[in-house]
Amino acid sequence: MSPRIDPVAEGVILAGAGRAILLQLARPEVGYGVARHSDFARNPMGRLNGTLMYVYAVMTGSDADREFAAAFVSRMHTPVHGPGDDEAPAYDARDPGLQLWVAATLYDTALLVYRRALGNPPTSIEDELYRRYAALGTALDVPSEAWPQDREAFSAYWRSASQSLHVDPAIRAQADELWRATAAPWWVRRLMPLNRFVTAGLLPPDVRDGFGLSWSPRRQRRFDRLWTVVAAVYPRLPAVVRTAPQRYYLGRLRALRRRAPGTG
Repeated sequence: MSPRIDPVAEGVILAGAGRAILLQLARPEVGYGVARHSDFARNPMGRLNGTLMYVYAVMTGSDADREFAAAFVSRMHTPVHGPGDDEAPAYDARDPGLQLWVAATLYDTALLVYRRALGNPPTSIEDELYRRYAALGTALDVPSEAWPQDREAFSAYWRSASQSLHVDPAIRAQADELWRATAAPWWVRRLMPLNRFVTAGLLPPDVRDGFGLSWSPRRQRRFDRLWTVVAAVYPRLPAVVRTAPQRYYLGRLRALRRRAPGTG
């Protein structure tokens, strides 16, 4: 029997990265913080690399990995704040409520993609995923009691928090620039049409419409066929392939940690 793969290390979950990012941007206090303090739309790999190093360190790394990653992200968050004005709401990247939303988008997306590629997981794995994704927020400024107590409570939180989503022209422009990825490597730009298609199919319809991502019954059929192929092929890949992103990003983070002053 082949060894069990850590569910949070399944590389296919990365197919939902675009969905998670757009759901985060659709929360105005997050979207304007990103728009005014980041160039991720021009170069999405920078933000993606940083996010994935943090995700894998917190959920699959050592104590030293988690501490280093959390401290790094906290430093990056510190200058990201604004008082609000006629164009934007007040925002603060250290706000526990906003960090909770970001962690929630990562969990909700991971579970959605996991089900698409690997089928509905056993309750034990769903519970494990839920528990471990909580750490993405609680490793920063989210109090442990703020993460919904169980998956049923999370569903209620998700429905409520989703009512606060709003995509205005400035936020939509961020997404439009993201698809162009002008400062990203050529191979990232070549993959953007596929990424946009997958992201559109995974998004809730109202958020998809807000970002101007066209959809139709024909696109839905293509989307479903794509996931049928993924579900047939991905589970048959060797574990070393399915977990390659985790090893890569943990390796990158550990290399940074070794070079950091005061660490060994």
